[in-house]
Amino acid sequence: MTDLRRLLEIAEGAVAIAADLVESREPGALHAKGDRDMASDTDIAVEQAVREHLAKVTPEIAFLGEEEGARPGEGQLSWVLDPIDGTVNYVHGVPLWGISLGLVDGNRQVAGVLDFPMLGTRYLAADGLGATRNAETIQAAKTTELSEALVMAGDFAVGENAAEKNRARFALIELLVPRVQRIRMLGTAALHLALVADGSLDAAVMFSNKPWDTSAGAVIAREAGAVVVDLDGSPHDVASSVTIALAPGIAEDLLPLIQQAVKD
Repeated sequence: MTDLRRLLEIAEGAVAIAADLVESREPGALHAKGDRDMASDTDIAVEQAVREHLAKVTPEIAFLGEEEGARPGEGQLSWVLDPIDGTVNYVHGVPLWGISLGLVDGNRQVAGVLDFPMLGTRYLAADGLGATRNAETIQAAKTTELSEALVMAGDFAVGENAAEKNRARFALIELLVPRVQRIRMLGTAALHLALVADGSLDAAVMFSNKPWDTSAGAVIAREAGAVVVDLDGSPHDVASSVTIALAPGIAEDLLPLIQQAVKD
């Protein structure tokens, strides 16, 4: 059986290496990845450092990084890294960015670490072990009324077919504005999921599911008691089309609105 407690400790150690590295340097040169999408020298350096470290301590586990792709392993387990989630925030000096390292077994996210150096917060979780923020147990919000809910809806798509992809995002905002307390868009999927996990946000809706963005945050939110699902309400995993994390008390009211936005 997989020793998730041990692997979570290894993941935390790898993220600590990443955090030290990113805090010790400037962003450096920017490398275009697409329309208004970029990676910094630091993104690449962090990914290389974590990749090399994990290859030494867990050579049997595959690795997938946002910037430099995949390294095969010997089984179903894979580390999934976003070296800096929220690069646009990072290069602009906005402190809302973090390091995301998840562990995936097949398609299921089973452990994760999120570290937000500028916020001084680190989140950990693994299947059956609960979720923590700075070593304190966390729990999703107990909100039951949409009118009291703080909801993250976004980010907007850029690049090819962005206008078409954003139709559902605009439709969702139009549906939510008269129904929820406020809508927020913070520019980092990892932080959106972390804040649902600790109860600061009541919901996070992302019309995408890039594994490096969501693998750690999904298991952390799930272990904190949030409802983490695909668009059809099925349990969220790496193969899901979208990423939705909800406080349990508003899931029944909010999920149909999200589904309606996609249909509209």
